[in-house]
Order: sequence, then C-alpha cells, then structure tokens
Amino acid sequence: MELEHSHHPTVSLYLLIFGALILFTGITVLVAYQDFGVLNNIVALGIAGVKTTLVVLFFMHVKYSSRLTKVFATAGFLWLAILISFTLSDTETRKDAPGPQGWVPLPFARTAEPAEPAPSVEHKSEQPSEHH
Repeated sequence: MELEHSHHPTVSLYLLIFGALILFTGITVLVAYQDFGVLNNIVALGIAGVKTTLVVLFFMHVKYSSRLTKVFATAGFLWLAILISFTLSDTETRKDAPGPQGWVPLPFARTAEPAEPAPSVEHKSEQPSEHH
C-alpha cells in the first residue's frame, strides 16, 4: 500500500496568506471606526470569518487534508454559526425589556461620611397640607 504524497503550500503562498491576514486586520481596524447600524456585527463577523477560513485552510492544512477532515472542519463552522445565530437572536429580543433607567446611588456608602439619601421619586404638592 503506497501512501499518496500530499501537496503542501510553498513559502511564497504562506507569505501571501500572511499579507492577506494583515490586510484584513487593517480593514477590521478601519471598519471598527465606522457605524454601519444594524450591520455592525455582520460586517465584523464577515471579516473574521474570511480571516478564520484562510487560517484553517492554509496554516492548518485543511485544504490539503482528507475529505473527512474537511467535513469535520465544515461541521465546526456550521456549529459556530448556529451558536452565534442563537446568541444574536436572544440579544435582539431583549431590546424592549425594561431595565435600569439610570444611575442610582447605593443605599449606603462605605466611606467615613454618611451617604446622602437618594432623591425621592414621589412628587409632593408644593403647598403643605394642613391636617388638624
């Protein structure tokens, strides 16, 4: 039984992939200063996905590996996509949930001076009521 000689990337291909990764890292930094609205996560994850694919295919030699290795690498990416989609769908449903409305001082402070009480939420009438 003769083993098949597998093809490995050349040093020039490694340098080309390294240059592409550096380029995509620069694009990542530039994109971080832009506001794409609801597309911020999609753009960031898209760039990260391209960089990850380059690393997995060439530096981890998946491109030159057996079909079974490629299946498991693809399954890992699909599982990651499922986990990210569940996480994003969960965080998107929490936007309308009531949460803290601002900073409120703690009821006690751990200092030598006593803490001032928090302002009252109730509105009292400006005229004092007279109860006799």
